[in-house]
Amino acid sequence: MVTNKKTKRQKRIVEELGFQPGLRITDLAEKLSVSAETVRRDLDELTQQGLIDRTYGGAVVRNNMQEPVLNERQNLMVDERQKIARAAVPVLTGGKHFMIGSGATTVHLARRMAYEMHNITVFTHSFGVATVLSLNPTIKVFMAPGRYYAPEGALHGSQTIRYLQNFRADWAILGASGLDLEGGSDAVIEAGEVYGAMISRSTRAMIVADHSKFDLTFAAKYSSWNEIDVLACDERPKGELARVIDAAGTSVVTYER
Repeated sequence: MVTNKKTKRQKRIVEELGFQPGLRITDLAEKLSVSAETVRRDLDELTQQGLIDRTYGGAVVRNNMQEPVLNERQNLMVDERQKIARAAVPVLTGGKHFMIGSGATTVHLARRMAYEMHNITVFTHSFGVATVLSLNPTIKVFMAPGRYYAPEGALHGSQTIRYLQNFRADWAILGASGLDLEGGSDAVIEAGEVYGAMISRSTRAMIVADHSKFDLTFAAKYSSWNEIDVLACDERPKGELARVIDAAGTSVVTYER
């Protein structure tokens, strides 16, 4: 009976990780109504079976370190992403030129920008971002060229980077698959390269990411914390991650009703 319960529990863990790029031990313990120590033992066994990879304080599903595709992520963490957008837009007030990366959270932010901001110019490689911004006729949108990557609805590659290097922006606004002690990372290596180019061509940089990304590490590291001016999120980081972010001088903003 105990073994059967453990099997079902571990199957549930893998399923949960399939819906989110990664989860913390505390989140899994709450979802499964078991202790953190039980979750740690399960994660150790699943790692030995090659089904997941352990991270600092949690785990990610072992699937070439890739996230669910954008269409799937759009239906996840909706309330959290809306809060992030509300927290981020006031910080961006006064900016005129923006570079915006791909991802579910950046689309939520772009939708909020279209509602609240006027007479701005945006350079992006994301069709989702461009589409929601186009709802505001006062916003000029420029699409970067490149190779189309369907799971993200975005363009990547050397053409994309060369195009962005022709411009300057007040802000680079980027999503993230993971936020760890070293900075921001993405599951898609080509996306990480584009984000790095956006940071290099912008006066300031902002990451928009929900708390499920905390303490997760993915293949494409695109920034250290001292390159990021603002982290907009639904919850404030805690522990060592919070200490490192603060030491780098990165401001953390959240939406307060």
